[in-house]
Amino acid sequence: MDTNNAAGRVLNVMVTGASRGIGNAIADIFAANGHQLFLTSRNDIALYKAVEVLMAKHPAATIYARPFDLSEKDQAKQAGEWVLGLGIIPDILVNNAGTFEPGGVQNEPEGTLESQLATNLYSAYHLTRALLPAMIQQGSNPALARHIFNMCSIASLKAYHNGGAYSISKFALYGFSRNLREEMKPYGIKVTAVLPGAVMTDSWSGFDNRERRIMEAEDIAKMVFASSQLSLQACVEDILIRPQKGDL
Repeated sequence: MDTNNAAGRVLNVMVTGASRGIGNAIADIFAANGHQLFLTSRNDIALYKAVEVLMAKHPAATIYARPFDLSEKDQAKQAGEWVLGLGIIPDILVNNAGTFEPGGVQNEPEGTLESQLATNLYSAYHLTRALLPAMIQQGSNPALARHIFNMCSIASLKAYHNGGAYSISKFALYGFSRNLREEMKPYGIKVTAVLPGAVMTDSWSGFDNRERRIMEAEDIAKMVFASSQLSLQACVEDILIRPQKGDL
């Protein structure tokens, strides 16, 4: 009996925050391996440009894309309805949408916590809830196990200077991921928390990485993809990945 979840079939992969950074790298690796993509991002121009680049690299790929502001509850739910309305139940959901607003609890602007929670936590919470009934129904078929990845952070585990509301939101996202993991065990749905340290994304815009001090988005994408390829009975619960020389 074939115990590999991905063997011999095209997976339907939904990635949020897919226009750049880690989300874009994850979309790229799944497209390169022949899977069907459903991509969202807040910025429509950046999203469709990303799709254009992905299609040029992987002309055989099937890619659907639609902009949503997932920090808005209604739009997060609409994103789930969009995919389900296409007759698709995601095999893999990557909750990657997020943003970083630096500051400390004592001095960050009013409303920072609310905006960080909305983008970094509520987006994943409401989108996942919109998709779960269909994913659970399909998960009753052991040959069609589903997988949810939540893009947490090293900031989910360790407070750091200037982390403030961002770190609070990422701690909360990790809590969501751990709870979801326990709840989904009976339904055959895997849940993985991804906890990267510093990665060359917009959060590190302007950083001189010529000495390869921090990681590349492709490093995270490779780990997500590898975790999605395991046998049905194996689940990577946490992907904790740091720069070789440690955190900055």
